[in-house]
Amino acid sequence: MTTTRFGLIGAGGVATRHAKVLSALPGVQVSGITDVAAEAAGRLAAEHGARVYDTVADLIDSGPDAIYVCVPPFAHGDAERAVIAAGLPMFVEKPIAINHGIAAEIASLVESRGLLTAVGHHWRYLPVVEKAREVLAGRPIRLVTGSWLDKVPPVAWWPIGGRSGGPVVEQAAHVLDLARYLAGEVDEVTAYGNGTPPAVEGADVDGATTAVLRFAGGAVGNLAATCVLGWKHRAGLEIYADGLALALTESELVIRDGDHTETVTCEPTSAHVAVDRAFVSAVRGEQDDVRVPYAEALRTHELALAVAQSAAEGRTVRPGAVRV
Repeated sequence: MTTTRFGLIGAGGVATRHAKVLSALPGVQVSGITDVAAEAAGRLAAEHGARVYDTVADLIDSGPDAIYVCVPPFAHGDAERAVIAAGLPMFVEKPIAINHGIAAEIASLVESRGLLTAVGHHWRYLPVVEKAREVLAGRPIRLVTGSWLDKVPPVAWWPIGGRSGGPVVEQAAHVLDLARYLAGEVDEVTAYGNGTPPAVEGADVDGATTAVLRFAGGAVGNLAATCVLGWKHRAGLEIYADGLALALTESELVIRDGDHTETVTCEPTSAHVAVDRAFVSAVRGEQDDVRVPYAEALRTHELALAVAQSAAEGRTVRPGAVRV
């Protein structure tokens, strides 16, 4: 098998995860890494036998077959433009930006070049999510309720809205993407933030956010998000159809249909492997199982931004009309 070479832009936690998965796949090499923190790039490169490059341009010039963009939310834009200009397949970690303008620009550039892309909404690859889709097939959904109840992650930029985009955009977007995947598009959002940041130095984001969602298919829904805990309490989705209740997390699906209850479990890390394997297969031209190309991720991003904008402005927002 010919070796497929991948370059990584970024050397933080999520890049480390992708590098570990990629290096374990047959015929795959992490060939080069670049990061503004040279020491981090050096450590990660040493773990995988990769070379460190000073700049994105240098990494691209080294001739990888595809690029992973694993930068913080505020750093998206320039890296993607460079990869697109080079015509390389591109995997982008979510969130794809902190605003709409950059994400929409990148989506347009990707479309104009017809590039292969994928975005890291790995929940769509969970076996329990596939089971949920199977159970819901042909059954009109009435109510969707999502939650992401967690702590502030240990990175300095996360509790600063102008760096992360806020908890809904950076974190709860996984749940919103799953809601779209299982229940369809959202037409309208009304959200509220509590106006009080978490007790972390420099924080300026809402410590809690709630939103009401109106789905195009007739369902209604809500989202609850908080980052004021000291642990990850719950992240998942509940879906209700006529005579059917589903409770879904990264590791478990509970199905109740009348008097019958079934519990299905899975290993959450299986989706981390599956999302990378699917992108590698697509780059090689073997199989197309990319479930979230950039254009699809943009729609989830617009929904998350609509929640953030509605909470900030105190009005109802349509995801297709976001302007933040």
